[in-house]
Amino acid sequence: METEVKKKNIDYRTLDVSGLGGWLILVQISLYASILSLIIQLFAYLSPDYISETWNVLTSEESMFYHPLWGPTLIFEVVCNSLLLLFSLYILIMLYRKKSALPRLMIVLLSVSLLAEIIDTLLLFQIPLAREAGSGTAAMRNLVKSLISCAIWIPYFLKSDRVKSTFIK
Repeated sequence: METEVKKKNIDYRTLDVSGLGGWLILVQISLYASILSLIIQLFAYLSPDYISETWNVLTSEESMFYHPLWGPTLIFEVVCNSLLLLFSLYILIMLYRKKSALPRLMIVLLSVSLLAEIIDTLLLFQIPLAREAGSGTAAMRNLVKSLISCAIWIPYFLKSDRVKSTFIK
């Protein structure tokens, strides 16, 4: 006797796996941690001491620490961190409103963060002083963390029943 396997039409709203519990707690914690980290980095970058002293030391052709990529690298980091901060705040709002766009937005955030880490790492490895000071190593560590985050969370947001049953508005 042959049996037919039919695709089930699951109404994810009726499943017991809805709400911001389970693994979504880790997503919330990581969003808050990212926002806090980005704020700290931006305040460090935008402090008056950093702007005047560091900028002049790294971008002035008369300086022994000068490299033509320092300026673009520093600007890239500030712009990326600012945009990622704003996007993370927007995603946090969408998370608590349980909007259906949240899974796609999280995938975009993770992907853009990975791309930014790749570009930042490539830029820093082109600057000899950054390589010697360990900035390239720190950037590589951040790149690996970002890659692991993408490998874990992108499939989660694509396949999770909790995600499908929670973000339906």
